[in-house]
Amino acid sequence: MTNTPPQPNLYVLGAGPGDPELITVKGYKILQQAKVVLYDNPANSELLNLTPPDCEQIYVGKQPYGKYTSQEEIHSLIKHFAFSKGSVVRLKGGDPFIFGRGFEEILFAREQGIKTYYIPGITSMQASGLEDIPLTHRAVSEGIWVVTGTKKDGTLSADLRLAMQSNATVVIYMGMKQLASIAATYIDAGLGDTPAAIIQHASTSKQKSVKGPVKDLTALAESKQLTHPAIIIIGGVTNPAVI
Repeated sequence: MTNTPPQPNLYVLGAGPGDPELITVKGYKILQQAKVVLYDNPANSELLNLTPPDCEQIYVGKQPYGKYTSQEEIHSLIKHFAFSKGSVVRLKGGDPFIFGRGFEEILFAREQGIKTYYIPGITSMQASGLEDIPLTHRAVSEGIWVVTGTKKDGTLSADLRLAMQSNATVVIYMGMKQLASIAATYIDAGLGDTPAAIIQHASTSKQKSVKGPVKDLTALAESKQLTHPAIIIIGGVTNPAVI
């Protein structure tokens, strides 16, 4: 009688915005039994301390605008370790399904016959409350628009102009390289005085932020030496005087 090999598994796990204590209980339990962890740089490395002593930990980070591990390499590692070790934990900062390419990895794994599991994480915009910025407020914002600041081709998302027409809070991920373009877009629409904020390293000991009109985004970032990773929030919710 031959032994049937175990079903290979992939856990795509959200690490949260940075504070390791903000990981979900389910995510905590998965890390405690992990055999292999492929982790990104936005994921707090303290979370790796939760894994067993024999867990293999492999960094596959993507520094914004710098060196990175290609998605093809990550797919290859997922396939290799899922079949050689039985399961892989793909630890990604924030939530894997919000500008995290987590679903791409799940689709790839399924094509290889690997069983997949998605474990949500707290995304960085949800840490805005740590700077007294609610994403919605009945008197100010009727909703939230979440857009990417940099599309695959490197340009600013056209959805920003649509978002500006609403009374919603606008949250921009991966937009630090586009600050001048974002400000210009608002200025051209006569909305340069719209309140805005930038939060870097949300929920960590390195957290810092700045608030002011959207027209001054570039100068505001320079004044506090803010770079990536950071989120940009535009709307009345960033101005306590308005709420």
